[in-house]
Amino acid sequence: MQQQLIEILSESKTGLSGVEIAEKLGINRATMTKYLNIFAAEGLIKQKNIGNANLWFVESGTEKLEFPADYFHVKEKFLECLTAGLQHQAYHLIRNCQYSGADTSKIISEVIIPAIASLEDLYLKAKIGKSEAKLFHGIISNSIQTLSLAPYEFNPKKNLLTLAADSASVLYAQAAACALSSKGWQVWPLGDMSDAIDVLYDLDLQKLLTRIWKQKHGLMVVAIFSTTEEGLKFFSESVNSVKPKFGKNLHLGIYSKAEKKNIKAEFASDSIEAVLQWIESVSASVS
Repeated sequence: MQQQLIEILSESKTGLSGVEIAEKLGINRATMTKYLNIFAAEGLIKQKNIGNANLWFVESGTEKLEFPADYFHVKEKFLECLTAGLQHQAYHLIRNCQYSGADTSKIISEVIIPAIASLEDLYLKAKIGKSEAKLFHGIISNSIQTLSLAPYEFNPKKNLLTLAADSASVLYAQAAACALSSKGWQVWPLGDMSDAIDVLYDLDLQKLLTRIWKQKHGLMVVAIFSTTEEGLKFFSESVNSVKPKFGKNLHLGIYSKAEKKNIKAEFASDSIEAVLQWIESVSASVS
């Protein structure tokens, strides 16, 4: 419906009334009005009063997207909006992707994750300062939250706990949580847990797992995201210390570019895509 609506409105330079749209799409006026209001609220279309007529137009920046062909185009456009600080255009683009039928996990892997990597690169090369980095971080984070608002159905046997060992890992943890939510995982995102590093954290973690995984139904994957070896070591040891209390269905996966030589985990990689694939593979035994 969204694709058809954008197509016919894009073809009209003078706008169309609700009645005209309903006739072109073969839908009754009441149903069409509902759709128009929904897409207007999403920022895809807008209404203008011209004389005595109320006409509908495509919102500036909205375009007909076709996937998988347009993932690269969206990646480039999203990065342009990001580095220009055009937050509303960035959010609009992500919403447009959703309503054009793009797969959420593919938006994460093809658009969001490359944007996070570009942000890191710009900061490391001193091409942007802390203030710009904070702004861009917020735009990416809000874009992920926009994707997360979709009503995904989850499998109660597929449980995931994500935590970032530091603030620099938060976006990766958010992206992973969103991608896996769209794949049916029930996700508990903890965000930046750097302030939880103390000798009693294993007890705190045990209490949390007992609360959210009460019947030990299906499996639970704990995914740790960290930029430092110290963060990896602390949180992986905490998970491993409580593992005997929860059995073989508690799994540990790690994403980090830091040294992992002395880190004990079932899977560890510096590729976020590889970590997501591993987590999905763990659920293969869950019906």
